[in-house]
Amino acid sequence: MLLWLASVLPQPLADQTCLATTVYLEARSESTIGQFAVAEVALRRRDRGTWGKNVCEVVNAPRQFATTTTTSTFEVTDLNAWGKAWKIAGDSIVNWNLPMGERMVYVPHADHFATTAVAPAWSTSRVVRKIGDHAFYAVN
Repeated sequence: MLLWLASVLPQPLADQTCLATTVYLEARSESTIGQFAVAEVALRRRDRGTWGKNVCEVVNAPRQFATTTTTSTFEVTDLNAWGKAWKIAGDSIVNWNLPMGERMVYVPHADHFATTAVAPAWSTSRVVRKIGDHAFYAVN
């Protein structure tokens, strides 16, 4: 429902909705810094243009984020976590619109992340940082 809603919302609300959904699905149980790091990866990917030209395209790229692997019947049940994800998404977009030298960066150059419980084939690349249950990687 949220991603459908994002498809009819104007920018920048569409991107904030897609980013908040990603933060919620990927990192709602993680620290604030871990949630900002997840948002940062999506925004860095948007800037690079390889995975899409806006946040919604990036997070909906096949098998890249939980938005494409979570069932369509999934419901947001933790409204506090959703509110936090929404704020982090908005703050991240504002931060990422600053000149590069003025941005708060949590995981420099990271364009991938995974839970520390798995080791994807691409995870042999340099680990940028581990935050909570996620490791962040600079793959490209």
